[in-house]
Amino acid sequence: MSSTVTVQAPAGTVVGRRQQGVRRFLGIPYAEAPTGPRRFAAPVPRGPFAQPYDATLPGATAQRVPLSAVTTIPEPSVPGDDILNVSVTAPDAVGCPVLVWIHGGGFLAGSPASPWYDGRAFARDGVVTVAVGHRLGVDGFAVLDDVPTNLGLRDLLLALDWVRRNIAAFGGDPDRITVAGQSAGGAMVLGLLSSPAGRGRFQRAVSLSGGLFEVEAARVRDFLARLGERLGVPPTRAGLAACAPELLQRGVLDLRSDDDVLVLGPVVGDDILPVPPAEGLAVHGQDVPLLLGATGDEFDGHGDRRARAAGTRITDTLFRSACPRTAAARREASAGTWLYSFEWPSPALGGAVHCVDLPFFFDVLDAPGVPEALGPNPPAELAARMHADLVDFVGGGTPAWGRAVGRLGDPARTYGRPLAADTRGEYDPVTGGDAC
Repeated sequence: MSSTVTVQAPAGTVVGRRQQGVRRFLGIPYAEAPTGPRRFAAPVPRGPFAQPYDATLPGATAQRVPLSAVTTIPEPSVPGDDILNVSVTAPDAVGCPVLVWIHGGGFLAGSPASPWYDGRAFARDGVVTVAVGHRLGVDGFAVLDDVPTNLGLRDLLLALDWVRRNIAAFGGDPDRITVAGQSAGGAMVLGLLSSPAGRGRFQRAVSLSGGLFEVEAARVRDFLARLGERLGVPPTRAGLAACAPELLQRGVLDLRSDDDVLVLGPVVGDDILPVPPAEGLAVHGQDVPLLLGATGDEFDGHGDRRARAAGTRITDTLFRSACPRTAAARREASAGTWLYSFEWPSPALGGAVHCVDLPFFFDVLDAPGVPEALGPNPPAELAARMHADLVDFVGGGTPAWGRAVGRLGDPARTYGRPLAADTRGEYDPVTGGDAC
C-alpha cells in the first residue's frame, strides 16, 4: 500500500511516495544535465522547479554499461540525461541525522539505484539516506585541456551543497551529515575528507573498502590517447564529446587490462586534490570522525591465511593497508579514527570478499541478489549488529572500541567472529593484515 507525499523544499515542490512508513523521493536533479556545452564542464546547480517534480521513479544513472556481465551487486542502468540526481529515503520525523551514500564501481560504473543501497532500514532507525549519482569514467575523470579535473568529485561536492540546503524539508538535520561510500565510493570519501573543498560540507565520514587511490594525470592522458585512437576521434574535449557516454564506457572497459584496471579516477594537483589523499588527510578533515575498514578477503576469494599473514594479497596492498595508513595520517586528529574488519565468509563466493558486507551495513538481507552473493541463510544477527553500529555512528555516537592511530595493536571491530573476540582485532600497520 503506498500513497503520494509532497515536500516543499528550497529546490521546489517534490512529489514522492510513502510505503510502510517510509518516504521515498527518487532521482531529484541537483544539477543541470551534463549534456551539450555542459558536458566536460563543472556542474551547474539546478534551479528551483517551476512545476512539482515527480520523484516516484528511479533517476537516470551515469552508468550505461556495467563493469562486467555479472556483478556481485545488482546495478541497474537507468536511461536519461539527468544523471546528477539524488534519491532520498526518510522516516516520518524531523531533525534526523543524514547518511549521504556514494556507490562504488571502480570510478567507471556502478549505480545509486541498486536495491542493496535501499535506505528503508535506516529510515526505520531514524536516519535520512541520500544516494548520490555522479559522472563516471571519461566524463567524470578525464584529464583534458580546458576541462576541469575531477569532475566526478566536483559533482559530489555540489550534491552535498544541495543536501545542506534542502534536507531539512525531508526531515534531515543539515548539521549532522555523514558522507559514506564503498570501494571507489569509499575512496572518494577519503578524497573529500582530505580536500580543502570538503571543509564544512559534512560532519562525519565512513569509508568501506575505500583505499587511497589516485591516478597520475600523465597516465590518464596516455590512456585517453589510446582510447581516442581506438574510437577514431582525437583525445580532446571536442573529440570525446562527439562520442556517446555508452560508447566511451564500452571503449574504456574493452581497452583496460586485467593488470591495469584503475585507468581513470581522481587525479592530484588541482583545487580539489592539491596533494595525494594520504597527505591531505594529515591536514584536512581533522575535526571529522572517521570510521573505515575492509573485508577480510576483498579480491582474494578462498583466502589463504599464510598469504594474508605475508601481506602479499591484492586485499592487503590495495585495501587493508589503507586503514592503518589513514589512521596514521590522522593520528593528531581531534575527532578520531575507528577501524573495522568484516570477516564473515560468504559460502557462495568463497570468502569475505569485496561487496559482501554491504547488505549487512544496510540491513537488507532480503534484497534482490543477496542469496546469489551470500547464500540462502546469511546471519541476520550480524546484519543487526553492524547496522546498529553504523546508525549509532551516523547519529553522533562514539564507537565502543578504541581509536586507531596507525600502530600495531590498534583496536578494530571485527564482524563475523565470536562476540568475545569482537573488539580485539588488530591491524598490522605495514600490511594492514589482521594480526589475530
